[in-house]
Amino acid sequence: MAIKKTQRGFALLIAVIFMSVMLSIGLALGSLGYKQQVLASSAIQSQYAFYVADAALECALYFDQQQNLFAYPSSDPPSPPTITCDNSIAISATKVWSASQWSVTNRLSLDSGKHCADVSIYKYKDPTGSPLRTTYLFSQGYDVSCDTVASPNGARIVSRGLSSDY
Repeated sequence: MAIKKTQRGFALLIAVIFMSVMLSIGLALGSLGYKQQVLASSAIQSQYAFYVADAALECALYFDQQQNLFAYPSSDPPSPPTITCDNSIAISATKVWSASQWSVTNRLSLDSGKHCADVSIYKYKDPTGSPLRTTYLFSQGYDVSCDTVASPNGARIVSRGLSSDY
């Protein structure tokens, strides 16, 4: 007489369940690793943008405080003053002048063209002649080149800004 086995395929069922659980854990760890990679890359790009903003701000501070390049003019000058940082001259410069405000913005290409920064200098003057907050500087650093900032075409850009007033 033959004994009937009613537990056929039980080992196969346990193996399939075990493999499903292991596959789920593997996919979860892979997804977590990918997210960590994106986050780490973003942090690195953020550091580049911060350091570029800091370099541009320090450069503008030097030209304002040591060279007096951004002194408040008595009338509207024909062209904006430009600064030279990291052996590269400003790519573009704009100015706004009025009896109460003088502002200059320079776009700088730093790190041999790998990174870009916009630095703006604002000087305020009370129409009666007494100074208000005299100078405000704002620097915006980017982790990409100035060409990419001007025309992003879907590029991922990280920017950081710093300001100073005195």
